[in-house]
Amino acid sequence: MKTSDVRLMLLSAFAALLFASCSPSPPTTRQVNSATPSRPSGYETHSSLLATFSGRVVRIEDGDTISVLDDANRNYKIRLQGIDAPEGGQAFGDRSRQSLADEVFGKQVSVEWSKRDQYGRIVGKVLLDGRDVCLAQIRAGLAWHYKYYQNEQSAEDRKMYADAEEEARMAKRGLWVDAEPTPPWEFRRSGNK
Repeated sequence: MKTSDVRLMLLSAFAALLFASCSPSPPTTRQVNSATPSRPSGYETHSSLLATFSGRVVRIEDGDTISVLDDANRNYKIRLQGIDAPEGGQAFGDRSRQSLADEVFGKQVSVEWSKRDQYGRIVGKVLLDGRDVCLAQIRAGLAWHYKYYQNEQSAEDRKMYADAEEEARMAKRGLWVDAEPTPPWEFRRSGNK
């Protein structure tokens, strides 16, 4: 075996191990993430490995992040799945936050989730009386469908979110009144926030 073949095999093995260590482990019925100190009250595990809990929205961080207090008075920071809203210092950032506040602040919501992000926030779909709040932000033209993470969504949600963004763009709703609004991921990458 040539030295170059051995190097290639070792490099491939190392890449596979690195990828495996960076990939989120699948949730279990015991806990969704081993870093989770406790499960939210009302925690349920579904056959799709989504956990669900309910609570009252007690804080609106921005147009895609809220805090939910469960029945046991545990506070959970929730990053709305499938969307990315304008940042606070960005055009439409305050309007997006206010829209989300008007929609859910002080109300009882359900959160369907299966992972936490690098900041420890639960990444989940937020439902108010069965209505998808994440989708509502996109329809209002106050968030983008976050396509970078779209593979974490069901095929049905992926299509609905993409269609809702396209519809908001065509109607020039919300941030789409601007010809070329700056996506929040580009805004953050440029050192803003």
